[in-house]
Amino acid sequence: MRLNTAIGDDLSTADRPTNILCGLMQLAAETGIDCNGWFAGTRLQPEEISNPDTRMSYRQAITVIRRALPSLPVEGVGLVLGDRQNLGNFGLLGLAMKTAPDFGESVRVGLAYQRNSGALMDITLAEHDDTCVAAVATAPDEASDLQPFLCEELFSSVLQLVRELVGPDFRPLRLELGYPAPRYAQRYRDLFDCEVRFGQPRHALVIERRWLELPFASYNPATSNQVMTLCRMQMDVQPPCGETTAALESHLRTRLRENPQMAEMAAALHLSERTLRRQLADEGTSFSAVHDRVRTKRAMELLRDPKLSIVAIGGRLGFNDAREFRRAFKRWTGRAPSEARRSGD
Repeated sequence: MRLNTAIGDDLSTADRPTNILCGLMQLAAETGIDCNGWFAGTRLQPEEISNPDTRMSYRQAITVIRRALPSLPVEGVGLVLGDRQNLGNFGLLGLAMKTAPDFGESVRVGLAYQRNSGALMDITLAEHDDTCVAAVATAPDEASDLQPFLCEELFSSVLQLVRELVGPDFRPLRLELGYPAPRYAQRYRDLFDCEVRFGQPRHALVIERRWLELPFASYNPATSNQVMTLCRMQMDVQPPCGETTAALESHLRTRLRENPQMAEMAAALHLSERTLRRQLADEGTSFSAVHDRVRTKRAMELLRDPKLSIVAIGGRLGFNDAREFRRAFKRWTGRAPSEARRSGD
């Protein structure tokens, strides 16, 4: 049995939630560290990192992490972040895993939709021997210097998630790590409560196969199907895009009411208008297409609020005239705003 979801080869594609960066920023706030400098030149806005719509590229993520780790007065930052995780932190993915029929299916769901969690390592479930399987983690070569942090965060997060799913008695057989033991190696053993081997040829959490057969008493087919549908929609709602496109979307979301023009957004991104146009074209899009997509999504969200009039919604999207908004919405979606509201989409 070999299950996996590849991280992808293009490290500049903005397709990942910002969960890990949120955790690092929270730790910075707790320890009195100013984290704004971590984001310099990345086109990521610190104030937008906690927005569930924000997406980052792998390259942006590892740039911020490289700056963050030396500035935090904490040893074993990845262990700290991972140990704080619970089922709720995994959002829809955690709920989908919780409503699976058994732990084996729960693992398959987690692997299939691991991108929804913002993971920076690719997890593969591989055969180990007749009685065991191994969750093997890999990362691109570009992140080789960050492997201790990435492994700590990933495996300790997985441990907390699994213990919520199957119970506090869950114990891995062994944790294998491909880097030398740090000076705080005993913390690994205390946290995972199993044998920990450093300097190994792979990064892997080895568990007994019997755990995969554990049924979940909370399984409900109807609920499971509903949550799985939402998980699939979550992946589809945010199609992969380039770093410039993602940065433009992030800036537009906060300024829709102003109806910002391309020149203003180029200045906000510290680019010339010509450069912004070229970079968007290189990423297969344009300013107007991105602007319309962001406005469409926000319009659909606002239409769910029955207290908001069509006029008010148009105003929040930068339209001074309700008729102009109706025409634009019809162009974006093929329907009038009132039709979309009635259908409940």
